[in-house]
Amino acid sequence: MWIETKTEVEEASRSRAGFSRRVLDGLMLCTGDVEHLDTYIQEKWFVLQLAVWGLRGVARVILANNPLSGALILAALYWASPWQGLLGTLGVLASTLTAVIVGQDSGDVAGGLHGFNGMLVALLMGVFSSAGDWYWWLLLPVCLGSATCVFLFSGLTTLLDHWDLPAAVFPFNIIIVLYLLCTGTNNPYFPHSPVTPPGAVEPNDTALIAVEVIRGIPLGVGQIYATGALGPSLLILGAVVLYSPLLGVHAVLGSAVGTLAAGLSMAVRHDSLYSGLSGFNGALGCMAVGGLFFTFSWRTHLFAIASAFLSAYSDIALSNLLGTVGLPACSWAATLIATLMLLLTGTLAAYRIPIGQVKAPERNLRWRSQWEAGNTEERESTDV
Repeated sequence: MWIETKTEVEEASRSRAGFSRRVLDGLMLCTGDVEHLDTYIQEKWFVLQLAVWGLRGVARVILANNPLSGALILAALYWASPWQGLLGTLGVLASTLTAVIVGQDSGDVAGGLHGFNGMLVALLMGVFSSAGDWYWWLLLPVCLGSATCVFLFSGLTTLLDHWDLPAAVFPFNIIIVLYLLCTGTNNPYFPHSPVTPPGAVEPNDTALIAVEVIRGIPLGVGQIYATGALGPSLLILGAVVLYSPLLGVHAVLGSAVGTLAAGLSMAVRHDSLYSGLSGFNGALGCMAVGGLFFTFSWRTHLFAIASAFLSAYSDIALSNLLGTVGLPACSWAATLIATLMLLLTGTLAAYRIPIGQVKAPERNLRWRSQWEAGNTEERESTDV
């Protein structure tokens, strides 16, 4: 009897271990770049393929490449504002379909590279519009602006490929500034709200609310999608962690640097601190360096923190400069700083990953370890 009981306990233990292992394997299939999904949908309907391409484009905004992360982010946008969610969906579809129609590289289209700029253009047009939600005239510039991003992205990619640099969100930043300059605040069809510089003085208010400042750190991640609500911002952060925990850590770290270091030291307006606007460029700058375009190490980790500092301070400077003419700085700061970081030479350049080989940070790290191990074995085998 005792032997039978012991055997049953061991079998139950193995069964639980096997179930836990299957659950873990299932979760691992949902993380990283989910390349097996591309193989699965190759012979499926075009609508399904378009949905996956679009969701990858949604996630690409925050430097992820995972359609499941994109689905979570899209849900967060609809949660925060159904109108903004609709604009974002329309933007990513318009740019992706335009890329398909004009015959852009199929790998780039499938990877969502032609979708994320269009989505950002659509979201920011909605944010700066002073006509309110459900203003249907806005759909016209949203579609045209998102489609135009494809041509800018293609042209800039050809130009920047000479230095192995990504086009990143240069198309979005260019299109949104041109749109706001063309329309103006008093346009009868597409009016937009003027932008206040973050360095503007707030009279009779010098006290900060510590809880609100801390709350601004996760909001800095949400502001990458122009979302200022805590719940959707946490869901967006969860989508980043699903793709890469390492990238998620750098997103929070970069937002904290931008909010607590740059924002407080430069005494920006309190609502910029509380809403996360002071942190999102720092988050982008930190993520770009902290494992995505560079393999992770203690050197590149410090490098990522420096990138967050520079991105956040540059954002304040550009916001004050462009705010004088009523224009937003958008993500110019993080884009320019990340581009400069990729051009650096010296020891850190050895950690840089070629643009065409960029994957999830954990995979980049594993790839580098395997590469270094292979080089070590080769040296040992050739030693006399």
